[in-house]
Amino acid sequence: MDPHTVNERRGQLQVLDVRDDGEWAAGRIDGARHIPLKELSARLAELDRDRPVVTVCRSGGRSSQAADELTQAGLSAENMDGGMEQWAGAGLPVTTPDGGPGRVA
Repeated sequence: MDPHTVNERRGQLQVLDVRDDGEWAAGRIDGARHIPLKELSARLAELDRDRPVVTVCRSGGRSSQAADELTQAGLSAENMDGGMEQWAGAGLPVTTPDGGPGRVA
């Protein structure tokens, strides 16, 4: 899914950031949930099965794996095209967990 579409539909979607803790701390999509890819299978119950999930990582590789894993687990999931790099490149906001300006790490 295109980053602009994700941004427009954030209220309808669960944005799931599967990057590592340091990447998450550097900058994220406001309102995203953070579950590192390596923890995803153990934390599936934290996701709402009734709302679509859009997965995101730095460039799209890990989030593509996460979307596949979620789909296999019976959730509606899609990968965000180009990850945080494309999100930031499109001029969309990147924030730190405390709400300050963030960066893609």
